[in-house]
Amino acid sequence: IAAYAQHGYGKDALEVFYQMQRLGMKPNEITFVNILNACNHAGMVDEGLHYFHSMNQDHGITTKMEHYNCLVDLLGRAGWLDEAELLINKMPLQPDAVIWMTLLGSCRNYGCNDLSKYAAEHAIQLDPQFAPAYVMLSNIYAAVGKWDDAVKVR
Repeated sequence: IAAYAQHGYGKDALEVFYQMQRLGMKPNEITFVNILNACNHAGMVDEGLHYFHSMNQDHGITTKMEHYNCLVDLLGRAGWLDEAELLINKMPLQPDAVIWMTLLGSCRNYGCNDLSKYAAEHAIQLDPQFAPAYVMLSNIYAAVGKWDDAVKVR
């Protein structure tokens, strides 16, 4: 599943997942990280949402930060930035700098500067030593011509 996921073969990854289940093998939390990554790399948003929710509802697996991060990345890559932000703000776990940086990467790809700034500031607040957040925030300011702010952040 992981190999198919990594190379963008989402449907093949899901087929292996179905075969596992037909053989009576029970998926675990790592299986679902790979399933979510497969959906992510193949652009299968609806399927990713389905499997994210079925983890707990159908398989009794508790969602962890890795699963939320995969889903934020899936939503963000698809351009569903508001949904990704909402997920972060409503998830039952405390967001970390990594999940905000995941959202920030998607915001940068879609030119969403206000949400980019918001995500970068959250990442910095949670991990003030995390240099990539400062670099990305500086680049956001530079992209919109706020040179004084860009220099200050760097």
